[in-house]
Amino acid sequence: MSTLQIRIATKSDATHISHLGKITFTETFGHLFKDPKDLQDYLETTFSASKIAASFHKSTNVFWVAFAEAKPVGYAKLKLDSRSSFIDATSVCQLQKIYVLKEFISLKIGRELQNQLLLKARALGYEHIWLSVLNSNERAIQFYKKNGFDVIGNHDFTIGKEHFDFFAMSKKLL
Repeated sequence: MSTLQIRIATKSDATHISHLGKITFTETFGHLFKDPKDLQDYLETTFSASKIAASFHKSTNVFWVAFAEAKPVGYAKLKLDSRSSFIDATSVCQLQKIYVLKEFISLKIGRELQNQLLLKARALGYEHIWLSVLNSNERAIQFYKKNGFDVIGNHDFTIGKEHFDFFAMSKKLL
């Protein structure tokens, strides 16, 4: 079994997270893009090392990074004070990202990243956490349902020429 380490990320991990973001987003969603340029533009904009590094300066962002045998294989992002129109509460945070390289999914790294993220959210006193998941991503939907999240609404998102439909899911923390 691989040696797993998960820790709170620092700005020095921005390059790891950038690299992981580009690979894991492509592994998960790349096949949905008809125009490769739309995907490439999104990857460069959303997962550039400079953008990730700048995210560390926002007090509402907390990142984790996971290593297997000292190789970065996954990451998670919690966004604090992130209200949702689907939740009538003020103490709300968002599980914004959990991504693990495909070849390491079987090691349950996603579950461990989520556990650490939820512990942090509870320790900070948040009552609710929410997330968005592509409504056709059955594996992710089942993962979140198994971990106590419920579908609370729908919303959409456009990247380039592609239109995506998402479920909003939430979980009560306290």
